Amino acid sequence: MAQTLEFPDLLRLIDERSVAFRATVASAPSLEVRVPTCPEWTLFDLVQHLGEGRRKWAAIVGAGPADAPPARSASEGAPVAPREREALLAWLAASTQQLLDALREAGPDRGCWTWWAGSQSPQTCGAVARHQLQEVAVHTYDAQVTLGAPQPLPGEVALDGVEEFLSTCCATTAAWPHEPAVVDYHATEGRSWRLRLSADGVRTARLPESGTMPDAADASARGTAGDLVLALYGRIPLDFLKLDGDRRHFDLLATWDPDE
Repeated sequence: MAQTLEFPDLLRLIDERSVAFRATVASAPSLEVRVPTCPEWTLFDLVQHLGEGRRKWAAIVGAGPADAPPARSASEGAPVAPREREALLAWLAASTQQLLDALREAGPDRGCWTWWAGSQSPQTCGAVARHQLQEVAVHTYDAQVTLGAPQPLPGEVALDGVEEFLSTCCATTAAWPHEPAVVDYHATEGRSWRLRLSADGVRTARLPESGTMPDAADASARGTAGDLVLALYGRIPLDFLKLDGDRRHFDLLATWDPDE
């Protein structure tokens, strides 16, 4: 799809969101506070998850084209997340740097294993960078919510995030098990996307920003790009968005697992 973020921008924004995440953790009164948007985790658990995940994806990118991720034994000997805050933040910064270094060395077009085979996102390091940006951005929001000071997702992150989620997490060749439907997502910033759900799978496309619109959707959601991303990731209720049509389609999408 056209007008997605360029690879250097993805790396820059991963770094920027990671800095924002660490700054939030540094200002927290305790690492043992519960994360409202991930209620099974403390703030320490969230940091540990983010750091271990970046190290895992650095190893996946470094391994190059593969039919499976590197064996768990490949990461043995990696330092565990320390409990002391200053050391923990240094460990997290090193985790992010490992990912960024691996992505820079590989470049955007190199293939690698991903869990989204069959989606509309390619199995490339560029697609990994695109998804990693959203991972870091949403978890930064999680940390900010924990401190009672959530900030909107940066505009360019959010606009790319809607499309990235629909392409990677929704699009699939697995048959849609319910009645066919068309679902639209409209960002108030002026960009829109469509999901087509059918027995042939789920496909997404960006809608034209002006001119003749295609046939009407069965359901649609409208909000800022940031709110759309947060709703797609289950961080805010759908009711934060303006919903039209049959809401049932959103509920079915939220509970559907194409691998089952």
